[in-house]
Amino acid sequence: MVSKKEKRFQTDVVVVGGGISGIVCCLELLNLNKKVLLLERDVPEKFGGLAKESFGGMFFVNSPLQKRAGIKDSTDLALSDWFAYADFGKTDEIPKKWAENYVHRCTEEVHDWLKGLGISFFPVVHWVERGLWQPGNSVPRFHMVWGTGYVLANTLIGHLKNHPKARNIQIAFRHKVENILFENGQIRGVSGIAEDSGESFRAEADVVVVASGGINGSIERVKENWYKPWGKAPAVILNGSHRFADGTLHDAAAAVGANITHLDKQWNYAAGIHHPKPDKPAHGLSLIPVKSALWLNFRGERFGPMPLVSGFDTRFIVEQICRQEKKYSWQVMNLKIAAKEFSISGSEYNHAIREQRWLAFLKTILLGNKKLVNQLIEDCDDLVVGWSIEELAEKMNALTGRQEVEVSLLKKSIETYDDQIRRGKKYFNDEQLRRIAHLRQYRGDRVRTCKFQPIFDKKALPLIAIREFILSRKTLGGIQTDLQCRVLHKNGKPIEGLFAVGEAAGFGGGGIHGLRALEGTFLGGCVLTGRVAARTVGSYTAYG
Repeated sequence: MVSKKEKRFQTDVVVVGGGISGIVCCLELLNLNKKVLLLERDVPEKFGGLAKESFGGMFFVNSPLQKRAGIKDSTDLALSDWFAYADFGKTDEIPKKWAENYVHRCTEEVHDWLKGLGISFFPVVHWVERGLWQPGNSVPRFHMVWGTGYVLANTLIGHLKNHPKARNIQIAFRHKVENILFENGQIRGVSGIAEDSGESFRAEADVVVVASGGINGSIERVKENWYKPWGKAPAVILNGSHRFADGTLHDAAAAVGANITHLDKQWNYAAGIHHPKPDKPAHGLSLIPVKSALWLNFRGERFGPMPLVSGFDTRFIVEQICRQEKKYSWQVMNLKIAAKEFSISGSEYNHAIREQRWLAFLKTILLGNKKLVNQLIEDCDDLVVGWSIEELAEKMNALTGRQEVEVSLLKKSIETYDDQIRRGKKYFNDEQLRRIAHLRQYRGDRVRTCKFQPIFDKKALPLIAIREFILSRKTLGGIQTDLQCRVLHKNGKPIEGLFAVGEAAGFGGGGIHGLRALEGTFLGGCVLTGRVAARTVGSYTAYG
């Protein structure tokens, strides 16, 4: 029962959401001597949001690590890649400006700023989203935080708690904001429920910064906003987003006139499996798809004519799966391939990186990670094992409860691919093998990618099949803002006192990525928008 008593707060700025964008914004507001109230719906242990569970990859241009590795990058090249990959619509003027803004400022205002706070990066720059039908990242730009997003979040939280002006911030956990208060053309604060006590609250301030994430934590809303050209949404979509990224603040912003854009532009992943220890409905883990595996549809038939290989265009892979009659897929490999290439995105299962243990990390690179493979085979129902193609097909069908995998198709898919490999490299006429050859030219991929390994190899058995679902992750659209992070009304004018940052704002302007993300631009966008919003608030003498 909700108490009739109302809890009251009074402050200069209310920041709604304790993810990376909210924390960064609070840090910068403290630097400007503002009094801040941070309202976070989750428990203290989850402070830091989804970023705490992430790999911690960030997109930078012409960075010190790139220069050291001899990678020749430039803002012109990066912006050309971004625009080609985004495929912006004719009316996406604000997202285009935000893209330019990010590319020109990310290294100085995100990379250098984080380095100054004690964040370090893995010495090899990773090369992801290289592009398939249109240019993606022409050069490696994915800089991974050494320690993953877990260390990133905890480092920023440490700076917040130990800030010289820490007395000026109050953090209230388990507080769900439901409404943005708007009176006489001016923001007056927010209201909601303290979920531990059921007590209503009202926080009064002249400035509200929405940092509450996107809508992809609500599978219902993901399906409601599904990209229409792809037809009906998959029956099963796993949740790889934050459980409280449910669009509540998008609705609250819309109620005061904010323009909400591009919610059908989502960055979902193709290789989701059920989390062995779920803590939310449909909780999923995002696999880094095994490049030397065969990617098959629900019948056991290889995708084609263009085979699916990760590292080039994530959206293309998701689209191909969603065009099937049954919108899930299988990856088939053997134990040798899995030990070398199988990995899970994020901090939770990457203990050596998260704990910054170099020797343990190098051991998994050199010797493989059979321990992780065996752990998932044991704990996750989405992995099945067989010592023959016939046995594997039988177990795949037993898992789904339907006789959908056809042994003849599965056999043909595997044997045709293996025959190509056994003919020898100079006779390769298979696009997946060409792409593996291309990937292995870069040292960051060579050490994690098998050298043309056949699937059915008696020395590499057993066979492993992984059932994979579309996994909800990021909302590329959101609350529209100008370049100062001020929320724009549907009439195009700023709403006085209302700001949006991070994923809530589509990482900048309500859609900085267009259709596709070059990756690493999510965390980077959270940091940049958090800093920009604070700076804008500080520049308004009316809020001083």
